[in-house]
Amino acid sequence: MIKAILVFNNHGKPRLSKFYHYFNEDMQQQIIKETFQLVSKRDDNICNFLEGGSLIGGSDFKLIYRHYATLYFVFCVDSSESELGILDLIQVFVETLDKCFENVCELDLIFHVDKVHYILNELVMGGMVLETNMSEILNRIEDQNRMEKQEAGISGAPSRAVSAVKNINIPQQLKDIKLPDLPQAIKELKF
Repeated sequence: MIKAILVFNNHGKPRLSKFYHYFNEDMQQQIIKETFQLVSKRDDNICNFLEGGSLIGGSDFKLIYRHYATLYFVFCVDSSESELGILDLIQVFVETLDKCFENVCELDLIFHVDKVHYILNELVMGGMVLETNMSEILNRIEDQNRMEKQEAGISGAPSRAVSAVKNINIPQQLKDIKLPDLPQAIKELKF
């Protein structure tokens, strides 16, 4: 099971953190800091698996990571997960981000955090891997984009209706009709 997914830059600034096991805010920050210290001091030609830090479960958990340009993608998993399977999942995640943002960079993770979380939720939910087929994930993302565009059309309808009413040619006789004062009209009603 996946316990946490962390993405941070070369300076240790978290750009994405998703915990599938409860940790309070201070503990999450400590885990991110410890994970960065463990991962960043390793050479690029060393194996991408290492024992989990003391805060996240020690030897019972593994940190599996990939370093792409300025970002570290780290998955903290228990012993039931395959290291190579998680490496492949990281690759699918990064390639999907790359297709969605056309050469994903750190700024995409900062300014499109909702979309990044949506993509991640298509891959992993509740610490369990849901989907690894990138074309299937991209189809779901395209469906989501279509739905967002459709909702934008619906939410824009009231303003379009108001402008349409303003542009209607209403005869002067209708404009001159005086409506009764509403509070007075209510008083005159007898029940």
